[in-house]
Amino acid sequence: MNKNELSREASDLLDTLQLSNRAEIDLLRTAILGAMVGIAENVKWNSPNFSFQEEDRITMRVQPPGKIQLILHRGAKKLEQPKERLIQDSTGLLEWKENDRAVITFKKMADVGKHLEDVKEVVRKWVEAAII
Repeated sequence: MNKNELSREASDLLDTLQLSNRAEIDLLRTAILGAMVGIAENVKWNSPNFSFQEEDRITMRVQPPGKIQLILHRGAKKLEQPKERLIQDSTGLLEWKENDRAVITFKKMADVGKHLEDVKEVVRKWVEAAII
């Protein structure tokens, strides 16, 4: 699979889930992959997952149905916490869990289309800041 392309594995998984918000999920998948060169999609924890330089950076949570979450992280291993938040969030979309972990939640599917450019901005900043 080429980087920056929707993964067949993730698409097949989402097909089996038959989610009513599939169109919005695919919009977000495409936005994340289009945010910068080198992002690749796979499946982790039964959800679409996005990596850069083979390091996991963003995991999409599509269950329970009715909302979509993007979990921004620095990989599966616990790392020493940075003293400050990993990025400055000018979008207001991030809910911080730790200085190196944040979540974007979409409860209203109409908000997905409104925030695609914001998502791309956050993804670019996150991936660049998370490179260790």
